[in-house]
Amino acid sequence: MNNKLSKYVGDRAFYKKVLAVSVPIMVQNAITNFVSLLDNIMVGRLGTEEMSGVAIVNQLFFVCYLALFGAIAGAGIFTAQYFGKADDEGVRYTFRFKLVICTIIIAATVAILYFAGDGLIDMYLRGNDDGGDIVATHHFGYEYMVIMFAGLPAMMLSQIYSGTLRECGRTFVPMVAGIIAVVINLIFNYLLIYGMFGFPEMGVEGAAFATVISRWIEALIVIVWTHHNSHINTYIVGMYRNFRIPAELTFSIIRRGTPLLINETLWSLGMAMLMQCYSVRGLSVVAGMNICNTVVNIFYVVFFAMGDAVAILVGQLLGAGKMKEAKDTAVKLISLGVFSAVVLAFVVFFTSGLYPLFYNIDEHTSELAVGFIRLSALFMPQIAFLHASYFTIRSGGKTFITFLFDSVFLIVVSLPIAYVLSRFTDMDIFMLYFLVQLADGIKSAIAYILIKKEIWINNIVND
Repeated sequence: MNNKLSKYVGDRAFYKKVLAVSVPIMVQNAITNFVSLLDNIMVGRLGTEEMSGVAIVNQLFFVCYLALFGAIAGAGIFTAQYFGKADDEGVRYTFRFKLVICTIIIAATVAILYFAGDGLIDMYLRGNDDGGDIVATHHFGYEYMVIMFAGLPAMMLSQIYSGTLRECGRTFVPMVAGIIAVVINLIFNYLLIYGMFGFPEMGVEGAAFATVISRWIEALIVIVWTHHNSHINTYIVGMYRNFRIPAELTFSIIRRGTPLLINETLWSLGMAMLMQCYSVRGLSVVAGMNICNTVVNIFYVVFFAMGDAVAILVGQLLGAGKMKEAKDTAVKLISLGVFSAVVLAFVVFFTSGLYPLFYNIDEHTSELAVGFIRLSALFMPQIAFLHASYFTIRSGGKTFITFLFDSVFLIVVSLPIAYVLSRFTDMDIFMLYFLVQLADGIKSAIAYILIKKEIWINNIVND
């Protein structure tokens, strides 16, 4: 019995190593999401239309954020393994690749949203008339979107530098930068949304300006620290001396990273379309789901950090050729993530009624938010397992497989279920949401089989 348990539970040294990597990420994300909650409450106290407009635009930007994440993560698989191999030149190549591909993504995002933003926002305002002011919601969303363009380059640079630091095992500085950024965001939200201490009262526009300011400060912190400490971050020396990326490595990153980029982009598009399906049930559903997502994201940071730990620790072990250790670490991290999710699910479920009290919303929207939060709590262990499994498979470079069981599953299975049930039935929104989430049980079974078969155990940076 003890032998079986030891397969899933590590010793003190193991958890010490995991905590060293995951806690800074966890703290940064927890603070970021907590301030995001406060930010959401501040905008929400302006009214349902303001909150819904911002939520819709953030759903559109979510596609860009996930595309950036996919591009950075694709090259990051190589970064972690090159670092495990102590190859600074390899890290430089992957860093430069991130800069090129992310610049293209940002430019494409601005072009698409600038010329087609109006129509995209309107897609979420075609549902049932439940008393919300659709014209006002569109107006607030559009003015928020235009200002947010200025923060995209900063977010790109911050993610590239922070991602590289994490892949090289340095998670503390990105955490500090993230904490400073969210505190500044919170302060300027208070000053600019409500016009405190002589600042102009800007409402939704103030929330956008606060976010832009905080993103540039976060980017500057990680950039300055990385270059100032070149004796530690030795790969940064000569980073911009030239922009050479070997053709063979470029094709290798594209071959393994493109499925990941496409996966994250399609997944975020699928989630945006999923939200649009839910929005058919009314503007209050958009507001209720926005509150739910903001709240549960605070708790998700625990087992999401386990996914980051998998990507870093398992990736480095695979790059160093320690295959048995990599397998053992992955199993223990997945188990830890699921156990953490079970504990958090109880907390979230039984405190669900508290969160809507902080918003200036009607009783119907409040009931929707509580219902979504409780349903999300029920599926937390499943989400934790899927997240850790995804990073395990990805750490060995099996990005095409993650593409199939992640975004392809969403578009082929989950999205059609939501579309048919939202358009062709009068099914209650809670049952609709439950059935869509329940379908991910199929994906969980696929993930379990893939982990068990060990197809992900692979070194991709061998000479």
